[in-house]
Amino acid sequence: MDPRFRPTFNHQITPERYDWYRNELARRLDCTFEFRLAETPVFLPDDLRQRLVDSANAIVEQISDPARLKAMKAAIPERWNTPGMDALPNFAQVDFAIVSEGGRLVPRLIELQGFPSLTALQVMQRDAWNDTMDTMPGLAYEWSCWFSGYDREGFLQLAKETIVGKHDPSEVILMDLDPPRQKTYPDFAATKLLFDVDAVDPTTLTKRGKRLFRGGNGIQVKRIYNRVVFDELIQKDVHLPFDYRDELDVEWAPHPNWYWVWSKYSLPFLDHPSVPRAAFVSQLERVPKDLRGYVLKPLFSFAGGGVNVEPTSKDIDAIPAGQRSAWCLQEKIEYAPAIQAPDGGGVKVEIRMMFLRPDDEPKPILAQNLIRLSRGKMLGVDFNKDFTWVGSSVGLYPVG
Repeated sequence: MDPRFRPTFNHQITPERYDWYRNELARRLDCTFEFRLAETPVFLPDDLRQRLVDSANAIVEQISDPARLKAMKAAIPERWNTPGMDALPNFAQVDFAIVSEGGRLVPRLIELQGFPSLTALQVMQRDAWNDTMDTMPGLAYEWSCWFSGYDREGFLQLAKETIVGKHDPSEVILMDLDPPRQKTYPDFAATKLLFDVDAVDPTTLTKRGKRLFRGGNGIQVKRIYNRVVFDELIQKDVHLPFDYRDELDVEWAPHPNWYWVWSKYSLPFLDHPSVPRAAFVSQLERVPKDLRGYVLKPLFSFAGGGVNVEPTSKDIDAIPAGQRSAWCLQEKIEYAPAIQAPDGGGVKVEIRMMFLRPDDEPKPILAQNLIRLSRGKMLGVDFNKDFTWVGSSVGLYPVG
């Protein structure tokens, strides 16, 4: 987006350079990618970067308000209500669409998550693009994807404190279902590389009293870097060696309850210029006559699952009464073609502002970003399979 760098990059990016970037990232992580890596980073102009920072921090401050938190905790299902919830999550994601307003690019909130994202992979993506552009005249800068004054070394320390805490990495696990088969496995590989934390399937754990143990050597698990998505856990009806309602002698990062509390369920509680209007379907006094300006979203789904971008009144009426509180009707956001690809086509941008909070920090810290590029109807990877210049990326700006 930054006009200082976009033409220079577009004129020099070649299939060979793109292949080097992809292959080098895969080599460093010793894994393959099940999702598409975009042909470009996003160059963040200073003004947009500041608007993103201000909006993300303001939204996190609002949803950290105790009164709002009390109301939002109604989203936690009793079946998954885990003891020992902390005051604020260790990880939070604030997702923005980039739209055009009055001739300038501005952020509009589309989703919230009190859940980890690709914390380690984004470091590796930044490193690979940094090295790729080091061979491109006019782009040989030190590139940053971080916020709040962090550089690479400072961010890695912050992330280590958030993921590992005060424990030996062998006593910490990244917990997800069948990790090698997850699309996010490259991030698990990066987590192992950067923080020496293993990805472990929860079904392989052993419970003894209030303690959990891993592997044949019986190492106690003292901290869980929690990556289990409840949608998948419920859909697959996975049987675990523990119950989430158990009192366990383990630290959660983040605590499972934040998956429900800081989510799309939070949208109707927010009041900010970057936040589109949203309402729970259960609280609609009447369905708007013209639904062309709205999307219908399930509150608990990932990667665009279940989102209806062209809802009708029949779609809304068809939601059973007992499920209407799990859906929201949100003002539609029109993404801007914020980036021009070399073929002249416009590329839509979604940026995730990523917050981390070590246990001893009073509030989440905005620290890094993740970007998805799209030329399809929606931003999810599954909706952009037949396009180029789409997929996973990172927002960069030069330092030094």
